[in-house]
Amino acid sequence: MFDDFLIRATLAAVGVAIAAALLGCFVVWRRMAYFGDATAHAAILGVALSLALSISVFAGALAVAVVMATIVAGVAGRSYGEDTLLGVLSHASLALGLVAVSLLPGVRVDLSAYLFGDILAVGKRDLAIIWVGVVLVAALIFARWSRLLTATLDRDLAHASGIDPRREQLVLMLALAVVVAVAIKVVGALLITALLIIPAAAARPFGRTPEGMATGAVLLGVVSAIGGMGAAYRFDTPTGPTIVTVAAGLFVLSNLARLRSGAGA
Repeated sequence: MFDDFLIRATLAAVGVAIAAALLGCFVVWRRMAYFGDATAHAAILGVALSLALSISVFAGALAVAVVMATIVAGVAGRSYGEDTLLGVLSHASLALGLVAVSLLPGVRVDLSAYLFGDILAVGKRDLAIIWVGVVLVAALIFARWSRLLTATLDRDLAHASGIDPRREQLVLMLALAVVVAVAIKVVGALLITALLIIPAAAARPFGRTPEGMATGAVLLGVVSAIGGMGAAYRFDTPTGPTIVTVAAGLFVLSNLARLRSGAGA
């Protein structure tokens, strides 16, 4: 696995895994899976926009993901049927994006590359964009860790401390938009939510502190990325789905270990 394109692909997968794992902890704690789906699915509409305007796919996906993130952050907590509304936004934006791509004149697009990722096609410019996004998201989370954590764990304490929970929610959603935009080429719009949730969920049984869970999630995310790349190369399987499959396997092993330790106690 020393070919240039494989090295670039592995570095891209590791970068996305790190950013997704850090953000994924808050997604798990806040039960924001629907928010992740809505933002990720909207990225396909961004792909159509970028192709229509002949601009970077990253720029188009980021623009639409930011708009969707702002919308879903705005509706959070304001509607009794919040999960229903998010479901409508998620699937409607995905369907609209797919239809829009199919209607572009003179453009032939491999939609599977955007739905499930095309990590082996990552170039040097793509890799640079991915890692800039990873660094930005990681820096944002570390800089606002205390505020984000307080707003996540206790809204009343957050208000008493002068922290606006809705503002922190918006910060998380904007960070999610960046992760979606940089991850679309790695695991695709349909799988990014899995990469957000599964490593964090696998680390949760053994994370005695929020920081411990975040560290464990990052480690499991990196192992999933590298293990998935190796398995895809070895068995000639789709890389994005293979990375998620490895992550799912680690989740199963994590819970089996938890059950075994609980039985032993």
